[in-house]
Amino acid sequence: MPPSTPAAARVLTFDCYGTLIDWERGILDALEPWAAGCGLRIGPDALLEAFAGAEAQCEAEMPGLRYPAILEQVLRRLGARWGVVVDEADAAAFGQSVRRWPAFADSAAALRYLGQRCRLVVVSNVDRASFAFSQAALGVTFDLVVTAEDVGSYKPDLRNFRFALARIEEAFGVGPSGVLHVAQSLYHDIVPARAVGLRTVWINRRKGRAGWGATPPPPVDGDAARPDFEVPSLAALVELFRSAEASSSP
Repeated sequence: MPPSTPAAARVLTFDCYGTLIDWERGILDALEPWAAGCGLRIGPDALLEAFAGAEAQCEAEMPGLRYPAILEQVLRRLGARWGVVVDEADAAAFGQSVRRWPAFADSAAALRYLGQRCRLVVVSNVDRASFAFSQAALGVTFDLVVTAEDVGSYKPDLRNFRFALARIEEAFGVGPSGVLHVAQSLYHDIVPARAVGLRTVWINRRKGRAGWGATPPPPVDGDAARPDFEVPSLAALVELFRSAEASSSP
């Protein structure tokens, strides 16, 4: 049976984009003007769904590319899908847009609170240079950062999680039983994290909304895709921690 509280964790590992950073807003801020400029009439849900499929394909096929280059390839594939020739300047601009993707309103305060109780680690499908901008937007310095650039592959590849676990063991002396993975994407994070034996929290920021947004649907169902905990926001995760602390107080 899963534990009743996540508060026993010594290390919290976080996905960044979709969990801490509002990547769907950032993606749409970049894609909607591009689509309009190309004369395309495509709604936000369709843009996000197309992005999800193209990004997953590019990351699987070109794991050695840094994330801005992945985004450039994504835009080229979207252009080919809709019969539009993508200008190289537009591709480069979309690649750099990750640096401007905004943080969710609850991220900074939640991370400050959780960082007083656990080590904070990022396990992200991004490159170091891009993540530096996101970390500045969050206003929090993480205890450890693991990127796709470090590993040479992109989640949901299990190598990313195994690499992170090895780094956590080396840095903090904490094994998998003391780690809790916090993420928005079932596809990129919850399913593979469970596959390597981690407990998981699903930050279901799309709760009540149709579709999967900027992430593909999980490739499996049942227990393999079922998180140990589900909350709609990081603020709600903080409340779980507060409740656990209150219940354990004498």
